[in-house]
Amino acid sequence: MADSESTIPTNNVAETAIDNDEDDPEILLMKQRVEEMEREANKLRELQAAAEKAERSTPTGDQPMETEEDKAAADSRSIYVGNVDYSATPEEIQQHFQACGTINRVTILCDKFTGHPKGYAYVEFAEAEFVDAALAMNDSLFRGRLIKVTAKRTNIPGFNGRGRGRGGYRGGYRGGFRGGSYGYTPYRARGR
Repeated sequence: MADSESTIPTNNVAETAIDNDEDDPEILLMKQRVEEMEREANKLRELQAAAEKAERSTPTGDQPMETEEDKAAADSRSIYVGNVDYSATPEEIQQHFQACGTINRVTILCDKFTGHPKGYAYVEFAEAEFVDAALAMNDSLFRGRLIKVTAKRTNIPGFNGRGRGRGGYRGGYRGGFRGGSYGYTPYRARGR
């Protein structure tokens, strides 16, 4: 029994070792870093709370996205620019059309898979009157290429350009008499 009492370690030795390590400069540095991280975490929490509060205060449901009228108005102030050099930037296109009037936006369309430009762009002007001046720049030279400038057309959903809209007759056989002595049998077993 006396042996079992002597093998039980006492905590007094461990506590004195911990007290001696508190003066170690590495531990002090670690404590400073922990305090800095806690301060940064508190700042992040405050910023997150402020962002959430600001998000709740702005009514996102009351402001609709662009309506069809807004899109049509923007299209009436825009031009299509074709045969644009692939390395052209929006700033260069803006400089080219700057003499026509104030430009709101220049959009160079890119392929969604490769990210490379498709070779055409759209320029939106502040006023619809500027479009006529820009149309006069058709067949002008831009980066060594003759560019094609036309008024931007408004896309009509479901209109494929042939005048039929969605659906419609797409050709093919529509049934009826095909010949033969027994009449039309679409699912005829082989061997008869």
